[in-house]
Amino acid sequence: MCLPRHVWRMNMTLYKLIDTHAHLDEVEGLDRAIEEAKQAGVVAIIAVGQDYDSNLKILDIAEKHKHFVYPALGLHPWNLGNMDVSKVELTLKLIEDNIDKAVGIGEIGLDYDKRVIAAADKERQKEAFKAVLGLAKRCGKPVSVHARYSWKDSFDLVKESGVKRAVFHWYTGFSSVLREIIATGYFISATPATEYHDEHRRAVRETPLENLLLETDCPVTYGRETKYQSRPSDVIRTLKAVEQLRGVAEETIANKTTENALRFFRLT
Repeated sequence: MCLPRHVWRMNMTLYKLIDTHAHLDEVEGLDRAIEEAKQAGVVAIIAVGQDYDSNLKILDIAEKHKHFVYPALGLHPWNLGNMDVSKVELTLKLIEDNIDKAVGIGEIGLDYDKRVIAAADKERQKEAFKAVLGLAKRCGKPVSVHARYSWKDSFDLVKESGVKRAVFHWYTGFSSVLREIIATGYFISATPATEYHDEHRRAVRETPLENLLLETDCPVTYGRETKYQSRPSDVIRTLKAVEQLRGVAEETIANKTTENALRFFRLT
């Protein structure tokens, strides 16, 4: 199988990379996308869930692609507006019942965008977030946190929960909160938006490599002048964007972020 042109042009030297945040249940042509990722040097993908149905799909995908796709089961704030109390409880039970199969809990968190708050207010989001953080703490699992416009509240709730391993995915928040994240030993993850998004670029620039992971958040559409729908192989774009931003050798970034991911998710 030939690699897409954007892949072979960008990764003539293959590094072992891990996409630490991907919505594989939403990726079209998934089997091909996974094969492309393998050929591009990706050695593992963390597939994140968002609700009951999404988590079930993630578990099925991970079962089909054992030792390459690893599930993280989640409860996304975007989905709360469509869920009653019983559905939230059912989702939490599904996560707990399958916790031994999961390498993490995510995507979870808070979203203070006015459109999200209109469907699920801040208190309802916090209630759900606290519940799933409590589960992560009891089960010793790391969390992948969505924190749009809620950076301080999200950090405070994670820290108060006692969860030891957390990554604030696609971080675009205040430097003051970022310093607290780093001081606590938590991580942020860089996405392909590192190529152009000013707030994300600042966060990636200010984060030590010891606290950095790489991801795609695929199938998110990236780009400004030229747009593209991301796939797991686009973690290469993230790597190259970090290299250009930081002025550190690609090999150093690849090795360190992969080492971080292996330790964070306790992959073997």
